[in-house]
Amino acid sequence: MLDSDPDAGRPRCGSLQQAGAEEALRFKWLESEKAGRDLGIAAIQRWVRNYWSRFVRERWIEHLEGRIFWTELDQGDFGLLKRDSAAAPLFDEIVRRIRDGGENLDILCWSHAEPLSRDDLARVVQILETLDINGHRVECQILSTLSRAG
Repeated sequence: MLDSDPDAGRPRCGSLQQAGAEEALRFKWLESEKAGRDLGIAAIQRWVRNYWSRFVRERWIEHLEGRIFWTELDQGDFGLLKRDSAAAPLFDEIVRRIRDGGENLDILCWSHAEPLSRDDLARVVQILETLDINGHRVECQILSTLSRAG
């Protein structure tokens, strides 16, 4: 769920767990409509299994861009892409690859396959350490979120 702020200059704030629960419920409803019956918790579990990681990745990028503050993510990372060399082509390429689902190993392999200088290879590692993909994995708690709401 997102809080809309009357002050247009302030970013919206939301909860990954709540927004994920809403997405999972929409998925359950659509899949149940297709099946002609209520698919219940199994549909929500399928959404978590198939979509949670991508959902969190997309929200993390929004957080890094400073568009939406997600309460479960690190406050210090909010707007990081605006602050940390975001104009540099290497930085932009790494963020693009992360946005497309790339992990640290994918990006490291790409960087070694490219004709990059030693300094640029070191910068790739520095950027990956700054962004810390693995440190931004969020455990899905949708089932407990939904049980509290219901």
